[in-house]
Amino acid sequence: MARRAKFGIVAAVIAGAALVGAYVFAVAPHRQPATLWAQTTAPDLANGKRIFFAGGCASCHAAPGASGDARMVLTGGVALKTQFGTFHAPNISPDPEAGIGNWTLAEFGDALTRGIGRNGENLYPAFPYTSYARMKPQDVADLYGYLKTLPASGNVAAAHELSFPFNQRIALTGWKFLFFSETPRVTLASDDPQVQRGQYLVEGPGHCGECHTPRNALGGLKTDQWLAGGPNPEGEGRIPNITPGSDSIGKWSAEEIATYLETGFTPDFDSVGGSMVEVQKNMAELPAEDRAAIAAYLKAIPAR
Repeated sequence: MARRAKFGIVAAVIAGAALVGAYVFAVAPHRQPATLWAQTTAPDLANGKRIFFAGGCASCHAAPGASGDARMVLTGGVALKTQFGTFHAPNISPDPEAGIGNWTLAEFGDALTRGIGRNGENLYPAFPYTSYARMKPQDVADLYGYLKTLPASGNVAAAHELSFPFNQRIALTGWKFLFFSETPRVTLASDDPQVQRGQYLVEGPGHCGECHTPRNALGGLKTDQWLAGGPNPEGEGRIPNITPGSDSIGKWSAEEIATYLETGFTPDFDSVGGSMVEVQKNMAELPAEDRAAIAAYLKAIPAR
């Protein structure tokens, strides 16, 4: 009887593990179909550069304090301090060992749009793949092609500093089940192509909501308060409300928002500050029509 009881316990454990495994497999975002990347065309490097600045890649992946041409060396190293621990941005230069020089487009695209690493591991959402998931495959391919033209760096970025249980990547499968989505963040009443372009830039590569939308205790975005501002994810100060309901930017015209993104000056001739300094540098590199589209979208979203 004792042997039979032990066998029953072992069988139950195995069955339970199988059910957990099946659940994890069912709810986890899977890799994109290989055909998605195979159908992209040769990279348009000019558009890749445009997406590079829209996505703010240098803000996290260049060395801390880098300026000028050094911002194009994506050596990694910027530390993002959060309530869950400190995340260190990796090297995404074309270096074949320290960077992504040996990655395929599919591996790069799956990391960007699915939060899945080269070896199948979950990536931490400090890397804003929950926004990049909305990116068009060709834009991903163009960005990948552009990154390969930038200088290589052999720097090996520091490992993340996370305590248990946040250092268990398997837990991110449940997190993704709760908070990972490719659907639009808001439903817009306007079908204006300019507003729709702005929605793509803000909700996708621009990942504006990652800072401007408050988060819950698990770090998921409170999407019913989209772009309504909240505590700085890195712990210092607050990120402002940028919806039409705010007392500051909500009163600006679309033209004033676009000018701010280009010059860094507000309508009252104040200048950009804080973490927005890096964002504005990137926005200034975009074509005027992209800044206008972002401004049009910000005037079209629900007021909070």
